[in-house]
Amino acid sequence: MTVRTRIAPSPTGDPHVGTAYVALFNYVFAKQQGGQFLLRIEDTDQTRYRRGSEQAIMDSLRWLGLDWDEGPDKGGPHGPYRQSERKDIYRKYAEELVEKGEAYRCFCTPERLAELRAYQKAAGMPMGYDRRCRNIPPEESKQRAESGEPYVIRIKMPLEGEAVFHDRLRGKITMPWKELDDQILLKSDGFPTYHLANVVDDHLMKITHVIRAEEWISSTPKHVRLYEAFGWEPPEFIHLPLLRNPDKNKSKISKRKNPVSLIYYKETGILPEALRNFLALMGFSMGDDQEKFTLEEMIENFSWDKVSLGSPVFDFQKLLWLNGLYIRELETEEVFRRIKELWLNDEYLLRILPYVHERMKTLGEFADLTTFFLSGELDYRYEGEAMLPKKRTPAETAKMLTTVAEIIDSIDPTEYTREKLESELRKLSEDSGWKTRELFMTIRVAVTGRKASPPLFESMELIGRERTRARLRRAAEFVKTIRR
Repeated sequence: MTVRTRIAPSPTGDPHVGTAYVALFNYVFAKQQGGQFLLRIEDTDQTRYRRGSEQAIMDSLRWLGLDWDEGPDKGGPHGPYRQSERKDIYRKYAEELVEKGEAYRCFCTPERLAELRAYQKAAGMPMGYDRRCRNIPPEESKQRAESGEPYVIRIKMPLEGEAVFHDRLRGKITMPWKELDDQILLKSDGFPTYHLANVVDDHLMKITHVIRAEEWISSTPKHVRLYEAFGWEPPEFIHLPLLRNPDKNKSKISKRKNPVSLIYYKETGILPEALRNFLALMGFSMGDDQEKFTLEEMIENFSWDKVSLGSPVFDFQKLLWLNGLYIRELETEEVFRRIKELWLNDEYLLRILPYVHERMKTLGEFADLTTFFLSGELDYRYEGEAMLPKKRTPAETAKMLTTVAEIIDSIDPTEYTREKLESELRKLSEDSGWKTRELFMTIRVAVTGRKASPPLFESMELIGRERTRARLRRAAEFVKTIRR
């Protein structure tokens, strides 16, 4: 058997460190076994789709050195590798399940389902579909569909007994069938749900090992049921532990506690080899307390017996320590090359220069005027208190900075421009009651670390979306420490 693994991100936002973490283990296992690693884009959720996200995902994985053997940009014998290009395949298989009696058409309207949810909630009943359409006679179901009545297709879940599957890291896992709804497989717009597309694609692409985060454990019985309904052999399931924040509750990693965009780590000068090593440490141990190792060493020494089910903590300070080790091992010429490539390239410096040109009395002032364009973290100890307007409390200001960060989160990366930023933040000023003068000064100090800087929106555009929102969130935490 040839081992085939895959990573299947959704292009709904920035490339996530959690995606890189799962991709790393898929890549390493496939390469160690002499197999193939695939990239599949799961873009069936058109309401959350973001332009540019797919390319950002591919660019970031390549930056990390996790290239794929088959994918949307490379092709392969099992394409297409974008789910939006496979709609006819999913409909074919969904209809096949209906014909076999393993699934059924559901004609319940959104209004009827909303009423059902409201009734169940008011009555304190378990939430879920009541299977009203499950026993519609097949001929009636077919006639209603042919007449144009909208419908979805749902899988028939067993009504008693237990779902049972085996996880490579966790052993036998069981779940009562009664806790599982008759899951929608095909939506009324013809797009599949994640569950149908995932199973059909993994089967047709000959995936042998599904390696993903533990949050998908609760969905696995639905997938096992689909494999059974189709009469297919399921792959081996391996659910990795979730990355956690370094808080006392070890909560799931989130952008409110740590930057999660791979683009942020690239733009702040984290080396790809250091980040790979750090993500490997989130679940894998080389043994003998060895914390620094290359991708090639991990592949050579990899074993699932060396993967821990503990709660791996994404400790940013440890990443910085590890990154420092890698930097110090580089030749001086290589460090120089990487610095130039990151921020001292001609293109970026020429974008900055027009905004400081008129402020310079000597060429030597260029460095001081532009330091916040060329750095990752900012030191708020000197001018940080200027973020706090005279008539605002630290709590109010921290909340506003977080709101600004969330607005930036909502802006598609392809639309992150000075014009868009000014429009959104002036609207925030009007809606919140904050004067533009106090709001913009708060943002300016949070983003640049100083009260005087080149034009605010142009600066935010040049600094970039990832560093800007990370600085806003760190500034919010700093403001909470101010005492008047």
